[in-house]
Amino acid sequence: MAHAVRGYSLALIFIIMWLLIKAKIDVCKRGDVTVKPSHVILLGSAVNISCSLKPKQGCSRYSSSNRLILYKFDRRISFHQGHSLSSQVTDLPLGTTLFVCKLSCINRDEIRVCGAEISVGVAPEQPQNISCIQKGEQGTVACSWDRGRDTHLYTEYTLQLSGPKNLTWQKQCKDYNCDHLDLGINLTPASPESSFTAKVTAINSLGSSSSFPSTFTVLDIVRPLPPWDIRIKFQNASASRCALQWRDEGLVLLNRLRYRPRNSRAWNTVNVTNAKGRHDLLDLKPFTEYEFQISSKLHLYKGSWSDWSESLSTQTPEEEPTGMLDVWYMKQHIDYNRQQISLFWKNLSVSEARGKILHYRVTLQEVTGGKASFQNITRHTSWTWVVPTSGNWAVAVSAANSKGSSPPTRINITNLCGAGLLAPRQVSADSGGVDDIVVAWQPPRKAPSTVQEYVVEWRELREGGDTQPPLNWLRSPPYNMSALISENIKPYICYEIRVYALSGDQGGCSSILGNSKHKAPLSGPNINAITKEKGSILISWNSIPAQEQMGCILNYRIYWKERDSDSKPQLCEIPYRVSQNSYPINSLQPRVTYVLWMTALTAAGESSQGNEREFCLQGKANWKVFVAPSICIAITMVGIFSMRYFRQKRSHNCRWTGS
Repeated sequence: MAHAVRGYSLALIFIIMWLLIKAKIDVCKRGDVTVKPSHVILLGSAVNISCSLKPKQGCSRYSSSNRLILYKFDRRISFHQGHSLSSQVTDLPLGTTLFVCKLSCINRDEIRVCGAEISVGVAPEQPQNISCIQKGEQGTVACSWDRGRDTHLYTEYTLQLSGPKNLTWQKQCKDYNCDHLDLGINLTPASPESSFTAKVTAINSLGSSSSFPSTFTVLDIVRPLPPWDIRIKFQNASASRCALQWRDEGLVLLNRLRYRPRNSRAWNTVNVTNAKGRHDLLDLKPFTEYEFQISSKLHLYKGSWSDWSESLSTQTPEEEPTGMLDVWYMKQHIDYNRQQISLFWKNLSVSEARGKILHYRVTLQEVTGGKASFQNITRHTSWTWVVPTSGNWAVAVSAANSKGSSPPTRINITNLCGAGLLAPRQVSADSGGVDDIVVAWQPPRKAPSTVQEYVVEWRELREGGDTQPPLNWLRSPPYNMSALISENIKPYICYEIRVYALSGDQGGCSSILGNSKHKAPLSGPNINAITKEKGSILISWNSIPAQEQMGCILNYRIYWKERDSDSKPQLCEIPYRVSQNSYPINSLQPRVTYVLWMTALTAAGESSQGNEREFCLQGKANWKVFVAPSICIAITMVGIFSMRYFRQKRSHNCRWTGS
C-alpha cells in the first residue's frame, strides 16, 4: 500500500512539472525575444530588444507577408516586415517594463510571439545610521538602519555583528524594503565594557555598498524593560507624604518618575539615582486623583531610557478643609414682627475642600444679648429661617468633610439696601455675548471711598410661581466699576440684576433688568379681564410665557378702537416696571363697544398682538356725543315736514283754481 501511494505522488509531481514546462514552451512557441546587454539595467542605460520567428511559424513561407510588431505594455513602439525585428529602447523608467512581440498576418488577428521584462534600477546606497538595541537584559539584539533611496530592484541586506574573541554573528534579509534585522542573540552584561561592531552590506544586480562600522558596548544598547508592580503607600493616611514603590531589572541605576493630576496635561518629573524601587513624594494635593509612571536606565550617561511603565491611578486621602465659604443672604419682611432670612453659599473649590464635603453647619444668632440662637446641619447650599424683626443677627457657616471643618464664615445680617446714599448710580446691563452680560455702574454719592466691596447679584426673572430661581452673585473690589457675569446666563432670558455697595454694616443697592441676547417677543399678552373701576376701566392680563418673552420686556401696549371702525386704534404704553399684569385707562366712552388687545416690546421690537376682547362701558352718555346727532335729526325732520306742507298747499290751490 505504501509503495502504491509513493507511486501516485511521483506521478503527480511528474505531471505538474510537465505542465509547467509545456506552459513555458507554449508561451514562446512561435519565436524568441532577446535583450542585450541584460534584463536588469542601470537607470539611464539603453537596451536592445530583438524579436525573431522560429522556422515555419510565420504567416507563410514568404517573409514579406510577416509583419512583426514590438509593444511596450500596450503601446506600439516598432514594427518590421520579415522574420526578425530589432529596436533600441532608451529612457526607461525605474521599475519593471514589459515588452511583447506580436505577429500580424493579413485578415487575421495579431498573434503573440514572445515577451520580456526589463527591470530598471540603481545600485544600493551606503546604509547609514545603524542603531542596535536589546530590550531587557534577557532580550535579543535588533539593529535598524537607513537604506537610502529605493533601488527598485531585488536587494539583499546582510547584518554582521562582531564581538570579543573573534565571535561573529550575521543574518540576511531578502526584501525590497529591508531596514531592520533581529539577530536572535542575547548579549549579557557580564562584561559591560566589551565592544561590539555592527556593519550592514547591501547588494543587488547593479552593485553593492557597506556601511561604516558602528561600535558599542552592552550598556549602550540594552534598554531595560519598563518598571512593573507599581504601588503607593500614604504614611499616616496623609497626602503630604507618600512612598511610591515598584520593581525593576537588576542592573537599573537611574529612574525618572512623572506624575500629574488626572485633569492636568502637565507632568511633574523627578530623577532619582539608586532608588532601589522606592521614592518618597512630598507635594501631592489631598483628595486628588493622580496618575503615576516610571522609566528606568542602566547607566547615568550611556544607553537609553526604558519605555514608560503602565499608569498607576490613585486618589490621595482627604484632609481638613482650608478654604472659607462665600456666603450671601437676603432679608424679606413677613409681618410687623417677623422676617425671613435666606442664606446662600458657594461650594469650596477642590483644592480648598480637600475632600468630599459631607454637610454644612449653619448658626444664626442674635447679636444683642444672645437671647436666640438657631443651628442647622444641611447638605444643601442654602438655608432659610424666620426670626423676629427685633434685634441684630449674625450668621456663621462652615463646611465639613471626614477629617474636619473649614474655618467658619461670619457675617452680620444688615439691610443691604437701607442706605440710599450708598446706592450705586447709573447702573447699566449690556450684552457681552451669547452667554455674558456686562454690568457697569458709578460709585455712590455718599463717601464712595468708604465702599469696601461691591456685590453683583442676579437671578432669572420669573413672574409668579412658587419656586424661586437660583441666586447668583460675585464680589468685586471697590476700584472696579464693572463686572462680567456669565454663570448660569442663557440667551433670550431676562435677569433681575442688583448691584450692592457695602460699607461696614451698611449697604445700598440699585437694580436693573438685563439679558445677553434678545429679539421681539413671540406673542403678546392675553387680556383675561376688563372691569369698571371708579369711572375708568381696569385691564388685567396674563404674563407671556417665559420661553416666548425672548429677553427683557420694556413696555406693554394696550390698543383699542370702536368695533367695526376703520379708524386708527388708540394706544397706551405702559413701562414694565409700572405694572406687570394690570393697568387702568379712562378714555373709553359709555355705551360704545370697543375692541381691545395688547402687545409687548423688548429692545429688539414689538410682539404680535394677543387675544382681542370686546367691552362696552355702561352709564350715562356724554351730552356732547348725543347733542350733535339730535340737532341734525331735528333739522332733518323739520325740513321733511315743511316740504310736505308746501306740496299740499300748492295742490289745493291748483284744484281750487280749476273749479
